[in-house]
Amino acid sequence: MNPAQARSGAHASYDAQDEALFSKVSWHLLPLLVICYIVAFIDRINIGFAQLQMKQTLSFSDEAYALGAGIFFIGYFLFEVPSHLVLEKIGARKTLLRIMFCWGIVASAMMFVQTPTQFYVLRFLLGAFEAGFFPGVILYLTYWYPSARRGKVISIFMTATAIGYLIAGPLSGAIMKYMDGLGGHHGWQWLFVVQGLPASVLGIAAFFWLKDRPEDAGWLAPAEKLLLREHLENDAHTVEVASHGSFWALLRDPKVFTMALVYFLFLGANYTLVFFMPTLIRSWGVADVFVIGLLAAIPAVVGAIGMVFVGRSSDQRLERRRHFFFCVVLAAAGLLVAALAQGNMVLGLAGLAVMAIGQSANTPIFFAAVSEYLPRASAAGGIALISSLGNLGPSVMPPLTAWINTSTGSPAASMYLTMGLWLLAGVILMRAIRPAAAPAVRLVPA
Repeated sequence: MNPAQARSGAHASYDAQDEALFSKVSWHLLPLLVICYIVAFIDRINIGFAQLQMKQTLSFSDEAYALGAGIFFIGYFLFEVPSHLVLEKIGARKTLLRIMFCWGIVASAMMFVQTPTQFYVLRFLLGAFEAGFFPGVILYLTYWYPSARRGKVISIFMTATAIGYLIAGPLSGAIMKYMDGLGGHHGWQWLFVVQGLPASVLGIAAFFWLKDRPEDAGWLAPAEKLLLREHLENDAHTVEVASHGSFWALLRDPKVFTMALVYFLFLGANYTLVFFMPTLIRSWGVADVFVIGLLAAIPAVVGAIGMVFVGRSSDQRLERRRHFFFCVVLAAAGLLVAALAQGNMVLGLAGLAVMAIGQSANTPIFFAAVSEYLPRASAAGGIALISSLGNLGPSVMPPLTAWINTSTGSPAASMYLTMGLWLLAGVILMRAIRPAAAPAVRLVPA
């Protein structure tokens, strides 16, 4: 069978048997993975809410909080590739157990922070222990889903970020308001304990529930395993595929580093808004931390819904590049509306809701393209390398935007910078990666 025929066959419409198989796989894998990522995301961003109260008890400057928020990604960068390569050797179950159990302990230990140094050390350790989780799950999903399924599947997994923010806002506000003073501890201290310990429990659950490969899944019948393997072996792609034969060959591919730059730009922009959204909402005249959390949840809901629809559209049309460009343009346009709202809460929230769709959907579409570009021989190292380099963006952007805001006395300049980063990421990706050469047959996955 020639490549064009293989591509056509791989993208023919799925029948009822295929739909039943992938539905079974999804219901077994995705709920737990989504819950794990929800907890991971909350532990990563809850400093944005905790700082609203920590400033009343600890004499940290805004720059100190921004540096602590960003230093998480330094630890993430240093340990992500080694963690990811270990996952390929020992499997997802053991890796998730190690990662989640350790980060749950460190996240909870944040309650004992008293000095900036302690704050920086624990944020660094949190990043080091969490390193490998997100790219590891992306790699793990490629073991179970062919390319034409990944846009929607990764989007479903990534709804954890929107759901996490939806939960983090009201939950963080409630903990800080109603548990403040309980047992002689401040509300922000209880926040880290309540939101940190579940990660350790989920790590143990993942070890016993997940299987490393389809061949190990006792919940799949032999015929289902064979059918799944056929789909994976007859896979096809929507973007060009590299020819790396090893991780070392991958290091000589400039497009890998270009994709890392794209991730650096838009992830830095994404997390800048995540960390500073509570402060932005407070600038509209909202003082109650619980109300701030509730308002912050509105864009998260819209973003979660929009992300799944964008991922599904990308799979249906077998297209990644233009969908990614649409996402970053949408994010920039929504933020522009919020920036021009001039304290109008309704208009500002509407802009943030539009922004949230593009902001939430750009990551799953990007990694669907990355997983297709990288061949199996270098996928583990490639996904980790792109992710680790890209995660330096959130380590740089929050401190930079905090400095800009302090220097100018207004968040406007940093918001325009964020818009520019999104748009630049979209232009670079469109020019860096070509669409797949062979014509695709339209597919409508469930």
